[in-house]
Amino acid sequence: MTRARNQQICLDATEYYHCVSRCVRSAFLCGVDKETGVSYEHRRGWVEERLFALTQVFCIDICAYAIMSNHYHLVLHVNRQQASALSDLEVIDRWITFHLPPVLIQKYLRGEIHSTAERAAALKIINLWRERLYSISWMMKLLNQFIATEANKEDACTGHFWEGRFKSQALLDDKALIAAMAYVDLNPVRAGISDTPESSDFTSIQSRINAVEGKNETPKLYPLIGDKQAQNGIPIRLVDYIQLVDWTGRRFREQKQGQIHPNQPPILERLALCSDTWIHAVLHLSHASLAGEASTIKRNLHLFGRQRMTGYRFSQPR
Repeated sequence: MTRARNQQICLDATEYYHCVSRCVRSAFLCGVDKETGVSYEHRRGWVEERLFALTQVFCIDICAYAIMSNHYHLVLHVNRQQASALSDLEVIDRWITFHLPPVLIQKYLRGEIHSTAERAAALKIINLWRERLYSISWMMKLLNQFIATEANKEDACTGHFWEGRFKSQALLDDKALIAAMAYVDLNPVRAGISDTPESSDFTSIQSRINAVEGKNETPKLYPLIGDKQAQNGIPIRLVDYIQLVDWTGRRFREQKQGQIHPNQPPILERLALCSDTWIHAVLHLSHASLAGEASTIKRNLHLFGRQRMTGYRFSQPR
């Protein structure tokens, strides 16, 4: 049964969410249709380009992404503080990047508003836009509408391109966040499309690795900062995350979930996870709408309007 969006997204509980959008029926987002031989690979560029254009406007950061043949994954960080710090003119400038401004806002920009009522009405619109600038729903709407329009135009057809609303999963702590990122970055490897993370096109892990190797500019992704408390970012070093993803990917392919790898990266110890617990988390995390330690989930249930204990629960460290 579909849950109300306010039971899936609550910024008072967490700023991190794993989102998925899937094409309707047998429609192709990207990839090659084996029956017709038609290639849709160029659409991956559409998604990536539109996604990063939206993040320049919205106060939402990309932690991880993977663009697959009939769906895509995002791990997002909502920066409500950034939206609150924007001036009214900055809010307008960002919002009208993708929308035509109403007449009242045009007058506001020209300095032609003189009555108190008109000013109050203009400020009401600006405050509404400010809230939308940190709304995952609004960003996903602009992303999916654009892709659907372009794909239907190219396919010379009409109708729904996406299955429906995007699915979202609340990531309530660092363990859930990093597990979801690894799950997303390893999607092409798990699907048998790529052999390694660095050869997985249109993924955040490839983008981060290429930036380190100087093959492209620094990606417009939420940074991995380790334990630097003074900065905003994900609490894991880039080198540790790359090692963790590579280690996890090898365990998928070997299917030896009961054996602890001798070169286990330090991040597993810092997250208080044993190897088989970690592998199970990355494989099964996406099936729940909430993810985190049991105590974290229990503490935040009321914020999502729930009473029953639900979601993917990491075991507590002993």
